[in-house]
Amino acid sequence: MFSNEDYLAELLAEADLVKEDDVAHARSSLYGNETLIEHLLAHTSLSQEDVARTLAANAGIPFVRLADFTYDPGITETISEEMAKRYRVIPVHDEGLSLTIAIADPLDFETLDTLPHIIGRELNLVCATRQDIHDHFRQFYHSGEPSEMMDTAGFTVTTGDTEAGDVVGEDAPIIRLVLQMLSEAFRVRASDIHIEPMETSVRVRYRLDGKLVHVDTHPKKLLPAIIARLKVMSGTMAIAEKRLPQDGRIQLKMGAKEVDLRVSSVPSNHGESIVMRILDKTALLLGLPELGFFSDDQTTFEQLLGLPDGILLVTGPTGSGKTTTLYACLNVINKPDRKIITVEDPIEYELPGINQVMVKTDIGMTFAAALRAMLRQAPNIIMIGEIRDAETANIAINASLTGHLVFSTLHTNDAPSAVARLIDIGVKPFLIASALRAVMAQRLVRKLCPLCKTPAELNNKEIRALSLDVSRMAEASIFGPVGCDKCRNNGYKGRMGIFEMFLVDDEVRQMINTGLTTTQLRRRARELGMRTLREDGIRKVLSGLTSGSEVVHVTMSDAD
Repeated sequence: MFSNEDYLAELLAEADLVKEDDVAHARSSLYGNETLIEHLLAHTSLSQEDVARTLAANAGIPFVRLADFTYDPGITETISEEMAKRYRVIPVHDEGLSLTIAIADPLDFETLDTLPHIIGRELNLVCATRQDIHDHFRQFYHSGEPSEMMDTAGFTVTTGDTEAGDVVGEDAPIIRLVLQMLSEAFRVRASDIHIEPMETSVRVRYRLDGKLVHVDTHPKKLLPAIIARLKVMSGTMAIAEKRLPQDGRIQLKMGAKEVDLRVSSVPSNHGESIVMRILDKTALLLGLPELGFFSDDQTTFEQLLGLPDGILLVTGPTGSGKTTTLYACLNVINKPDRKIITVEDPIEYELPGINQVMVKTDIGMTFAAALRAMLRQAPNIIMIGEIRDAETANIAINASLTGHLVFSTLHTNDAPSAVARLIDIGVKPFLIASALRAVMAQRLVRKLCPLCKTPAELNNKEIRALSLDVSRMAEASIFGPVGCDKCRNNGYKGRMGIFEMFLVDDEVRQMINTGLTTTQLRRRARELGMRTLREDGIRKVLSGLTSGSEVVHVTMSDAD
């Protein structure tokens, strides 16, 4: 139960709370996993309060009874239930820059050394009995006993492709610190974890709904241990190599959920910087409505997914959700009678029933080489992570012309620009006209928190930017952000897509063949009914799903 059992027993004997003979007899009578102090509590008049008072006096901190305190309403927000379980502590009083906590064992130096770094605040200690902390834990958090909490928060760690098993038995502070960091990031649904060395500290930031948020600061001396631990967990990254960039992968199982982390390390002027992309496998189950499609766009897109051949492109900048959309497409069309092969760099999610090939340029497995080999595997559907060069583009185009349905991505700002981009990298216009079926541009906008959003009106600047007329606004359900505990007080929770679909019909094919500019293509597509990114965003503002300022910010380049 306690650390430093012999030392504590000596303190108790010096205080005449137990006899030395009782201590000697207890040492010779221990059974199973019973500790020395547990035996003394069970077989002598020693009480838990005696033990706690002795520990408090030795540590020079007050002994308290937790029932004597009046607790702040939000005190449980200062230490999560998981952290309170793991370290067996109870928050008592929040002083702003510091936090008073009750601890049962002031001799637990690992907890005392680690907890301030995790919380990011100075700690003031008071000592209470183990039973008192146990009872108040259940009262505070309405949960089970602190002893039920595993040191790793229920994680199973897999390094590479080899199961490493639970690390419950390991209790080194740095291990707990790292797993706490990962657990908290997953709990708040962060998409990335950034561990960045500063001159005298280590900054930890999470990307939440596309925005980087500072969450913690650690002493600079912890950086080598944190980096080493993450490299060990990845299974493929060299701990000693600090001069070159490295990539790895960590697989975590939290309860019934499987989570992959794509790890990237880069040397910087103050030490190695680590960024981890959190790949939640539940994203594989997303349907088209969950991506943000309204029913009309969903119907159009489902028709495109049913085509027997041709190439479908998804465009947008980095971080706009292109890969998630492609995986959702594959999830929809993944049937037993179809052979689907993907070539990716890297493979972000492992999809059951689909053959996935990872690019390895160092051994000659480029996108083009992988594509050539894939075509000999007689697939029905091919997904290419990204078209980057003329060779890959031409093979993909030719595959689409020979009876394959091809999905891929491009980096362009809007959908019609994909044609010019393909021509720029060396694809002949007549091949583009023959193979291209549709291009969909997309962006991600933050969704208003459904629990705290409130009816609102757009300001004049937003109305002008979105080119809205009064008649549309009169029948709309416009909401604005407020902020609550569930959305971390920022008014938004989660993200959704806004889309621009450029369909290639006979008239558009003729325009591509005759070499019309992107501006002319875009103008004609608008005449044929193409809805722009901003217009799709406006629909979602008028439906109360997002805010006007969010759509204006995300679609600045879409303004006419």
